[in-house]
Amino acid sequence: MRGILLLTLIMLLAVPLCCADSVAMERALQNVTEHTWMYFQGYMDETRIFQTEPGFSGQKLVVGTRGSGTVSRTQHSEIYGGNEYDEVSFNEWGVFDYKPYNPPLTKSDLKNALCAKNYAVGSVFSESYSDIRDLVKDTNIYQDNQISVYSIDTELQGTARIGARVQRDPNTVPAYVMGGTYVGQLNYRSDIETGNSSILTLPCP
Repeated sequence: MRGILLLTLIMLLAVPLCCADSVAMERALQNVTEHTWMYFQGYMDETRIFQTEPGFSGQKLVVGTRGSGTVSRTQHSEIYGGNEYDEVSFNEWGVFDYKPYNPPLTKSDLKNALCAKNYAVGSVFSESYSDIRDLVKDTNIYQDNQISVYSIDTELQGTARIGARVQRDPNTVPAYVMGGTYVGQLNYRSDIETGNSSILTLPCP
């Protein structure tokens, strides 16, 4: 009888633990897709960090560019993290030509900025422009409790700062962190999608 009671007690304790692990794994699921194209003349400092698990687990990738010159580049990345399945796919095609950059003597006081956050999905996107001499922009953002889509199309002569971060909850690592500063003439197009729906719905820019 004691054996049956002990077995019943163990089973009752094991069920919540099993369910808690399942919920934690579900919360840790992070998927991100990014397509970015740019043509740039000036000085840039940019970094992207991809990871699927904390510490020594999972997949890690860091890519960055810093310096002055002319850059024509396309990047495509896909990140699948959590739920016992980790994958990072990244492709970069680019032409980099060094040229010294001399900023203009006078600066503009014209500025433009935007910041969007989605706490349900765990994403944030920001863009800011300063020293604007010429700016044409088309930014489209869609957010709900299942997905975030950030689409940016910018032509600028000035200074741009663009950043994004995807972190599903405080118990997970950021699956995607991007920060870039661009000083000069910039033509920049980027689509970022993250959330619970399929991440393969974005057209290539």
